[in-house]
Amino acid sequence: MLNYLRLSGEEARAFVNELAALRLKVFWDFPYLYEGTLEYEKNYLETYFKARHSFIFLVQDGDMIVGATTGIWAQEEEESFRKPFMDAGFDPSKVFYFGESVLLNEYRGKGIGKKFFQEREAYARSLPFIERLSFCAVERPVDHALRPKDYEPLDTFWHSQGFKKVPGLVTRYEWQDRNESSPTTKNMQFWMKDL
Repeated sequence: MLNYLRLSGEEARAFVNELAALRLKVFWDFPYLYEGTLEYEKNYLETYFKARHSFIFLVQDGDMIVGATTGIWAQEEEESFRKPFMDAGFDPSKVFYFGESVLLNEYRGKGIGKKFFQEREAYARSLPFIERLSFCAVERPVDHALRPKDYEPLDTFWHSQGFKKVPGLVTRYEWQDRNESSPTTKNMQFWMKDL
């Protein structure tokens, strides 16, 4: 039977090793193709552990963490992250950012992805200053060499959760793909939902 843990900030630090390993495993696959390190992942998660308004939702099967999703008040993210919002006329202090959702393959298709969205939105609604929800997703060409034949983008699912792409609201992140010898910059498209 699956067990769910709702954590905020510092409470999640106890799971840092499992979270970092899960992120590496899931992001290895298309569309992220991420060639990361445990050290980098642990450092990345510090932002969530230190934040006053962050949410980490874990899915356990027995003692094993099989899924996780994160969210954070956009105002507590680094300036380079907040800048695209400000440039597009959105106040980051009114935005709750949905970070990543990572779930092992064998647990997909059971409604957990929907639960991830519901749990993060419920937390965001508990913060009276939040007016919008947002997340961003990597954009890959449809003819990408490592795109699986059966790959289905999640756009339809995201629309079903009330989110829409915001034209022009794009940021760029750099990481090394597993088929590359050095990091390259990727476009990340923001989606948004008004509360």
